[in-house]
Amino acid sequence: MAAARARSFRRCLVVALVMAAAALFLAIAEGAAVARAGNAEGSPRRRRQLMRQRQVQNHLRRLNKAPLVSIESPDGDIIDCVHISNQPAFDHPFLKNHTIQMRPAYHPEGMYDDSKVASQQNTQTIAQMWHQNGKCPENTIPIRRTKKENVLRASSIRRYGKKRHRSTPNPMSVDPDMLNESGHQHAISYVQGDKYYGAKATINVWQPRIEQANEFSLSQLWILGGSFGQDLNSIEAGWQVSPDLYGDNNTRLFTYWTSDAYQATGCYNLLCSGFIQINNQIAMGASISPLSSYGGSQYDINILVWKDPKEGNWWLQFGNDYVLGYWPSFLFSYLADSASMIEWGGEVVNSEPDGSHTSTQMGSGHFPEEGFGKSSYFKNIQVVDSSNNLKAPSGIEPFTEQSNCYDVQKGNNGDWGTYFYYGGPGKNSNCP
Repeated sequence: MAAARARSFRRCLVVALVMAAAALFLAIAEGAAVARAGNAEGSPRRRRQLMRQRQVQNHLRRLNKAPLVSIESPDGDIIDCVHISNQPAFDHPFLKNHTIQMRPAYHPEGMYDDSKVASQQNTQTIAQMWHQNGKCPENTIPIRRTKKENVLRASSIRRYGKKRHRSTPNPMSVDPDMLNESGHQHAISYVQGDKYYGAKATINVWQPRIEQANEFSLSQLWILGGSFGQDLNSIEAGWQVSPDLYGDNNTRLFTYWTSDAYQATGCYNLLCSGFIQINNQIAMGASISPLSSYGGSQYDINILVWKDPKEGNWWLQFGNDYVLGYWPSFLFSYLADSASMIEWGGEVVNSEPDGSHTSTQMGSGHFPEEGFGKSSYFKNIQVVDSSNNLKAPSGIEPFTEQSNCYDVQKGNNGDWGTYFYYGGPGKNSNCP
């Protein structure tokens, strides 16, 4: 009987050892699988992907504030109605305890003195597409929602919503190679030699064709202070077509600002802290319609930027009815006092695809000599002087880097005041 018990014990021991060996084998196999998975997730490439995804999500959380209402636009945009006190401006450390200025202390004098003929030509109102599907309530502002694909198109998260350095036209440069090195080309009119406290213009609105997704075409005014070096201050507003920024070819209202020549400060629209919006009806970066057509109806927008002589902030007005908001003066160095140059006109990016000039259009895509209904224009151009008066600019000059690609022609008459036609097709037989 003792022998039988011994044999039974040995059998149990063998079974136990076999089961333990099997369990150990399975544990080793599972551990190897986990290790392989861990190594895959922990590969440098995978780690970079995960880090970029987290950075994009964090950036979207910063940009897209919690809305009270959201409106889907016919063009695919989502407009978030965000409480006015929760807008991106107040992420700026200097604006944490800022009291919003709900209206400018002063408007420029003479701002509604457009001639009757000019006003009759603007009887049809330009609106934004999202207006068809709703409106934002009082005490909110409309913000175009930034989507993940918008950020991923940027060269880097840090550069999303920013222009490249050297994108402002410098008529004083005598070196065309320096002017063209950034790939930006212009057809503008400008004034300098005085202190300027604002500018106004009526801008003809088109939908220029863009050849490459990383190119854009815009028409705007520039309020400039400082040199064209590292310290340039600029406030900009107008319309643009930018597939890279917006993901489509729609014509959109935009603003921009920088206090260090587009290096670290500033951005388009509300894509960083700085500009304080007070208006609940107009969304920065949203599509505008209707648009001008070649040989057909023409549509304009009015843009006014001026410095409030009491508070010192730079205000933006769209049309005659929409005071949109302001840039606090502390954002700037030179513009904290006044501007030293004003520019109006068009800008494109020429990435020189296949080694030849881009066919991205400026304005209507047609040269100035084609005139009204065919070429794009700025009219009723004015500046704000030190007495807060709007007046016609004196000594206005045209400037373009390559007139065979994009050109500008200025004029003056009783109906349009100071004006110019500008733009062009880019690549053509005289602009290879």
